[in-house]
Amino acid sequence: MSADRPRLLYVTDLAYPARGRRYCDEDIDLTARLRASFDLALCHPRDAAALMDSFDAVVVRNSGPVLHHQEAYERFRERAAALGTRVYNPLHGRGDMAGKQYLLDLTAEGLPVIPTVDRPEDLHRLPEAGEYAVKPRTGADSIGLRFVPYAELPALAAGGDLLVQPRIDFRYEVSFYFVDDRFQYALYAPDPARRWELVPYESTAADLDFARRFVAWNTLRHGVQRVDACRAPDGGLLLVELEDLNPYLSLDRVGEPVRARFAAELTRSLRDFLKA
Repeated sequence: MSADRPRLLYVTDLAYPARGRRYCDEDIDLTARLRASFDLALCHPRDAAALMDSFDAVVVRNSGPVLHHQEAYERFRERAAALGTRVYNPLHGRGDMAGKQYLLDLTAEGLPVIPTVDRPEDLHRLPEAGEYAVKPRTGADSIGLRFVPYAELPALAAGGDLLVQPRIDFRYEVSFYFVDDRFQYALYAPDPARRWELVPYESTAADLDFARRFVAWNTLRHGVQRVDACRAPDGGLLLVELEDLNPYLSLDRVGEPVRARFAAELTRSLRDFLKA
């Protein structure tokens, strides 16, 4: 590896039809900035396993839900482990990278997360709500999400492959973006019905304490993470998702100084990661 020009394989699905987002624009812009410091090539997630051994590290970015290429993703993980390939984000993340188990774990630990169960015998632990969200344990991007009344839950939860949560009448959703453990910016959707119509959010000290608690819980020394939360009716924040595999960054929603600073922080993080 050249100390000055490490070689990066940047994994992205430029054609993925993300609802309300343009993966391709974000990754074209970000890779253009990274090329100032790295020799870089883009590839589709289905091609990563075959190409990775020619690079110093693989950077997984907007590669789309793993459900759409599950076998290819498993081959990628297996080959990366066999070759000792450096993957960024590292593959030991405890958030969405490992499925939705973390929502159950965080609920059991009493952390501020939307209460989540996966067994009929635990349904009584959920607060009363008008409807309940049911989602696949391995879901992503709202795939398979539905809302049902309480009476339907016991039969649905019996299989153990679905998670159940109360439907929260939240005021808004907010996302906090980190590189390593360093906070970069926050965005929120003032209208709950328009999740991806985001605007900059001024975080309070309490907000950042909340977000950092989950970044610390995840124990990733290096990587990009997005902490998604909702503002509950009582004014507190509850975790919605801990995105640590390929979080969309919504860089088009922040100003140029923030984009430039983010790219600089990502460059620093990648260089530190390659030296570790």
